[in-house]
Amino acid sequence: MLRLDRRRVVAVSIAVLVVVAGVVIVTRSSPQDHNPFAGRDLFVWAGSAAAAAADRASGTDAADLEDLADTPTAVWLTPEAHGPDTIGSFVEDVLAGADGRAVVLVVYGITDRDCVGEESQGGLVPGLYTIWVRTIAAALSGTVAVVLEPDALATIEECSNPGERYALLHEAVAAFHDRATVYLDAGHSNWIEPQVMAERLQRSGVEDARGFSVNVANYQTDADELAYAEQIREVVPEAHYVVDSGRNGAGSTDDWCNPPGRTLGVRPAAVDDDSALDARLWIKPPGESDGTCHGGPAAGQFWLERALELADGKRE
Repeated sequence: MLRLDRRRVVAVSIAVLVVVAGVVIVTRSSPQDHNPFAGRDLFVWAGSAAAAAADRASGTDAADLEDLADTPTAVWLTPEAHGPDTIGSFVEDVLAGADGRAVVLVVYGITDRDCVGEESQGGLVPGLYTIWVRTIAAALSGTVAVVLEPDALATIEECSNPGERYALLHEAVAAFHDRATVYLDAGHSNWIEPQVMAERLQRSGVEDARGFSVNVANYQTDADELAYAEQIREVVPEAHYVVDSGRNGAGSTDDWCNPPGRTLGVRPAAVDDDSALDARLWIKPPGESDGTCHGGPAAGQFWLERALELADGKRE
């Protein structure tokens, strides 16, 4: 009779024992095999800009801002805020408050970032980017979903070195593969043809990820995004996806940069219906500016007037 010495079994992920012809084979499931949101509450980060704004507000404004602050929203990781030397400790601090809830992190620091829109320019040179990504991966614990590099694939053929970007994304997917559930960003339905995007996802290693994200920081309707995602899946049928529904409550618009008249979308929640949609999420924090357009501050800055406008529109 074969005995397993428990002291020699190191559990780096969920282990499954399979007996084949009397031999015990240990197989480990990947985070990419499961919907990370199913059966879990979503994490609310107490250090968000919305929470800080709510603390300073009063009256109706305070109530609206507290509502934003209390809604689970992704935490964005950028090298401008936390470079390779500090990103690990920052991620550990964020995750320390997760307490079993599913955390959504956005990794946003690739070389030549926002080479088209030029509102969020920056990023790291390739060597430093790889170090930064690996440092993030090493700091991860618990249930974490990583949305990888919004807009990077949608703009890739307009940037200076597409081959380099594909390689960096592929390396990032590999770095996070055993540490988090990975969703490569796939733009949105009003941008890149789904068949083209599917091919770009394949070149970036989507087969080693959970799937992809759509509508990050944009305003397209859920219906259009679901249709777009399913068209992508005609080429990559194993891929699952998440939708950013944070600011699409008033429907789509061709204006991507702080368009007026928008409202909050449906609240973040897991989708556990055997479909390829894993969750509707608030990936772009609704109160943050898209850039210096329509009177906004720099991209990523919390914009009080914008946050209240989104909340007011939803209330109506």
